[in-house]
Amino acid sequence: MWGFLKRPVVVTADINLSLVALTGMGLLSRLWRLTYPRAVVFDEVYYGQYISFYMKQIFFLDDSGPPFGHMVLALGGYLGGFDGNFLWNRIGAEYSSNVPVWSLRLLPALAGALSVPMAYQIVLELHFSHCAAMGAALLMLIENALITQSRLMLLESVLIFFNLLAVLSYLKFFNCQKHSPFSLSWWFWLTLTGVACSCAVGIKYMGVFTYVLVLGVAAVHAWHLIGDQTLSNVCVFCHLLARAVALLVIPVVLYLLFFYVHLILVFRSGPHDQIMSSAFQASLEGGLARITQGQPLEVAFGSQVTLRNVFGKPVPCWLHSHQDTYPMIYENGRGSSHQQQVTCYPFKDVNNWWIVKDPRRHQLVVSSPPRPVRHGDMVQLVHGMTTRSLNTHDVAAPLSPHSQEVSCYIDYNISMPAQNLWRLEIVNRGSDTDVWKSILSEVRFVHVNTSAVLKLSGAHLPDWGYRQLEIVGEKLSRGYHGSTVWNVEEHRYGASQEQRERERELHSPAQVDVTRNLSFMARFSELQAQIHLLGNIVIWVSGSLALAIYALLSLWYLLRRRRNVHDLPQDAWLRWVLAGALCAGGWAVNYLPFFLMEKTLFLYHYLPALTFQILLLPVVLQHISDHLCRSQLQRSVFSALVVAWYSSACHVSNTLRPLTYGDKSLSPHELKALRWKDSWDILIRKH
Repeated sequence: MWGFLKRPVVVTADINLSLVALTGMGLLSRLWRLTYPRAVVFDEVYYGQYISFYMKQIFFLDDSGPPFGHMVLALGGYLGGFDGNFLWNRIGAEYSSNVPVWSLRLLPALAGALSVPMAYQIVLELHFSHCAAMGAALLMLIENALITQSRLMLLESVLIFFNLLAVLSYLKFFNCQKHSPFSLSWWFWLTLTGVACSCAVGIKYMGVFTYVLVLGVAAVHAWHLIGDQTLSNVCVFCHLLARAVALLVIPVVLYLLFFYVHLILVFRSGPHDQIMSSAFQASLEGGLARITQGQPLEVAFGSQVTLRNVFGKPVPCWLHSHQDTYPMIYENGRGSSHQQQVTCYPFKDVNNWWIVKDPRRHQLVVSSPPRPVRHGDMVQLVHGMTTRSLNTHDVAAPLSPHSQEVSCYIDYNISMPAQNLWRLEIVNRGSDTDVWKSILSEVRFVHVNTSAVLKLSGAHLPDWGYRQLEIVGEKLSRGYHGSTVWNVEEHRYGASQEQRERERELHSPAQVDVTRNLSFMARFSELQAQIHLLGNIVIWVSGSLALAIYALLSLWYLLRRRRNVHDLPQDAWLRWVLAGALCAGGWAVNYLPFFLMEKTLFLYHYLPALTFQILLLPVVLQHISDHLCRSQLQRSVFSALVVAWYSSACHVSNTLRPLTYGDKSLSPHELKALRWKDSWDILIRKH
């Protein structure tokens, strides 16, 4: 029973020293002098703002991607004790002493470093040689653009890391499928595939390209699994269910979790509030929540309100009026009513306040007890500062001639009576007796005389309208479009019947705009930045050639197989196809969609596609050596050419090192000597 005490406990482990060495070199290349330059570089000025928001728990919204990537960068700031106090206003600004530069750049650098050994493992999992795997890893190690991007507070290296992790995890799962399905390792790699895909999408929407690639390969493998007659129906169902849960359900749950955590972390009001709905703004601490705290919920006759358009496009805006009138004659020769202008104004202003008046009474204050306004009630909207009523009539709008002009009525004592009765419709009502509520109710105003609906057209008025947005009466309303729907944002019960007292009640403090000028030295130092995102021309051109060679060889093999000529053994053919599906397919899904996008493209947008090209390159080289070089002499010559080619890639990488790390000031002569590399950079950008 106690015999095990008589013998030593021995633990054995297989350690791949190549993998350890690659990891070490990756860490060295990405972490060396990571704090240099101690100044804002390129898009650090963009991401740094969001990190500061996280540190201060201020709400923000970045429409370029989900929040997970920003949270990863913010984690670095949190680990470094960053308090968020830094003005991210220009590239080249020197970081203050409270900014933990090393910590902020650490996680992207670690992601870039770990991509090196991951490339090695992916090629091995594709069942290519150790030499090919080392080649892929070393290319990832020395590629200048990847080094530069991973050494800064940017997201591309993190995106590439999760892209590669998703591919590696799926390959390990696929290889486990052959000998140990439903084992612990099988479940682990399958689940990790779904997690990595979700993280890639959570970093940037570009991650969905790799996610679709993995789903496509998994679908093909699942289709072959369905046709496997050695498996029972129950077993096939369990396989499909496991894949659906891991590759569909888990990514969706994780994606939602990213936003859930994001909203927990940023609960304070911030500069991005206005693009959100009033209800969303009211849920944040401070800002609108501070303004609306304690305000009445139910809108009553006599209430003073600001009305925000629910659509919020082209910009969020509030129903607004001012003393100016529409021109008698427009530029196109059409006439107007010369009534007081009504617009939609994208800033909070005292002229955004309106009084909800009962048409049957003259008072502009809330009675005691308040009489709530309900769905279907007739109301008049009286402009708070001018006491003129919202009006529309059969006069064409200034920029939308097929719609009615909306104005505040001025009695010119001519044959144009006021038409200022509106019927309130609560769009999101629960019943026809619902009460109009501030923030919560979404309402439409239907003109009683003409049945036109109050609508934001979105067009900018000319200079006579101060470039504010046009408001019209839409005669033919097509359902409940957001441009015709409004909600009460700020609300109070009016208590002043006298106009002067009411104006004092409506006025709010003016905002002061503070500008900041840069000194000469600050502008001069900004011009001296010499970090360049520049690709290694040998690797980039070779990757494109490898892609072309793979496509041509695959087409040749397919034509030959159609003629029943099999140049490759079946296992080699399947290995070749899988490598192409993941590597060439990974390049395609991460590159070709950009041709459909109308956006400014930068060099870093190509980097995820480049990583898949780098994985394909040694695969093609090994294939040429194993299957196209017929003799030992041909293999030797080809190996020598590969060594020379790799040496040239290393030489170019070393030549570009000063531009990659920015650790050496270059003289005008040295910069001129690198001019061809600038031309290459421009060529890549155009490509």
